[in-house]
Amino acid sequence: MSHNSLVHRRIRTLLIATFTLFGLIVAQLFSVQVVRAGAISERAINELLKTSTLIAPRGVITDVNGVELARSVAAVNIVVDQTQIDNPKLTAKITSPILNIEEPELVALYTGNLKYKIIVKSAKPAMWIALQNGLMNYNKDVLQQRNGLAKRIIGFYSERGYVREYPTGMLASSLIGFINDEGVGASGIESSLNSELSGVNGQYVYENGAGTIIPGSAKIRTEAKAGTSIRLTVDRDIQWVAQDAISRVVKSSSAKSATVVVMDPKTGAIIAQASAPTFDPSKPITGKLDTIRNPAVQDVYEPGSTGKVITMAAALEEKKTTPNSVYTVPYSMRVAGSKFSDHEFHKTQRLTATGVLATSSNIGTIKIGQQLGSTTLYKYLRDFGIGENTGSHLPGESSGLLSPVTSWSGTSLPTFSFGQGYSVTAMQATSVFATIANDGIRITPTVVAGTTDASGNFLPTKDQKTKRVISSENAKEIRKMLESVVSVNGTAPTAAIPGYRVAGKTGTAMRFNADCSCYSGYTASFIGFAPADKPAFVVSVTIQDPKGIHWGGALGGPVFAKVMKFALQSAHIPPSTTKLKAYALKEADLKKSEVTK
Repeated sequence: MSHNSLVHRRIRTLLIATFTLFGLIVAQLFSVQVVRAGAISERAINELLKTSTLIAPRGVITDVNGVELARSVAAVNIVVDQTQIDNPKLTAKITSPILNIEEPELVALYTGNLKYKIIVKSAKPAMWIALQNGLMNYNKDVLQQRNGLAKRIIGFYSERGYVREYPTGMLASSLIGFINDEGVGASGIESSLNSELSGVNGQYVYENGAGTIIPGSAKIRTEAKAGTSIRLTVDRDIQWVAQDAISRVVKSSSAKSATVVVMDPKTGAIIAQASAPTFDPSKPITGKLDTIRNPAVQDVYEPGSTGKVITMAAALEEKKTTPNSVYTVPYSMRVAGSKFSDHEFHKTQRLTATGVLATSSNIGTIKIGQQLGSTTLYKYLRDFGIGENTGSHLPGESSGLLSPVTSWSGTSLPTFSFGQGYSVTAMQATSVFATIANDGIRITPTVVAGTTDASGNFLPTKDQKTKRVISSENAKEIRKMLESVVSVNGTAPTAAIPGYRVAGKTGTAMRFNADCSCYSGYTASFIGFAPADKPAFVVSVTIQDPKGIHWGGALGGPVFAKVMKFALQSAHIPPSTTKLKAYALKEADLKKSEVTK
């Protein structure tokens, strides 16, 4: 074989080998980039990228003026992989000043075989940044050492999230509620509107380098959708005054509990709802869970004399009485073999229906109830909302207790007539007086003014219902009769507000104690509205088991006056310009031409 042939042969062999190798490279590239691209990419993601939940912030809860009552603030959970902590003692020494946790406690947290251990929950982002910087500086020093004995500190991670803040502290906490450790509403509005407030979580990925998050590598894969914000009907300033007033009376009377409800009778809006004792929603709930209840809708009690308003309204509507109808009222009387009496001894009186209401006579009210009869009284109790949920949509709301008329005994009619034998919530009792104040139309109470979505669109609440219970004429008559209660001759002169016409009713009822299944102590209350000739607000005050003085006028009247006065001034309601033409309280005060019974 010639030299040239040999050279050409070698060249062909080299070219074939080159092209074969190139083909193999191309085939491998094709396999990597096309055939196995998905699998390799997934493997790279699994090895280099970590996925974490992007927690959605809960919606804000505000008062009617936009003042924030509950909000979500950015926070992080600081987490470690214990299997990556080579030196727990050294790690604790380096991180203790940053995390504000004692070294021995951190050593215990860093020691073990758990790949996920929360060290600090809901920390401020500044703490996580400080921790990253501290570890970064330490690790730089380690890399600069030549002996190689020291090891880098790795294994720290963060989870992005939010912590719930309540800027006004304990104010309206029984209404607003709180969230549990899982971030779910556990009571109040936080619970009842949890699905609206919660939002939708997102997802983000980050690069995992040697056991730590590579700074700047986090990327959002799916955006979190913030929860819907809730605007309440509550006014923070009026709420504060109500909270302060009711807290003071609970302390001064050593009462078990108390509540105040302020309502706009025309719209059903709850302007304030305060209770005492209460709780701090930002702190763990310890001890008795009674403090996290919302007594305005969950606690039931026998209304006592405030319930006499229903009996009187029914009698007027059924034309069984008039404000000037006169009744013979002894101190006591027997009905169905049982003795009933007024709260204080007196000689037999001749009182008008207005006088019966003003002096809160049980006997006079029993006589009016007897004119109505059991079936009719029961109908009006139901029409005023007794025995059914008010529809406020507050969690745990009770319907109260009202037995059907078919199960009434011989003493039920007289007992129900003056407000005992059935039970109500403070919200129901407030609604009764709001119906009178609203010209006889009952409207569903509400604490939610509307909702605002993530785009800022506000949607007002429109699910309230109305029902006419009595005529506007009779509602006006009842309002005039109730003004006598606040007069010097009535049971609550302490509820008077200079410059304004005020109407209301006291209540002092025997309190049923579930602990002994007996009557023990009292429920003192006062419910009223102002201005009486054109009601702007209804304020109810309910005090459970006060010690010593327990009359509704003495305890509830001053609280009512303080809260109502502030509410009227806040809303710039002008003083009354008309004067009351009061009805007579006694027969002797009537003109000779008026008819008596």
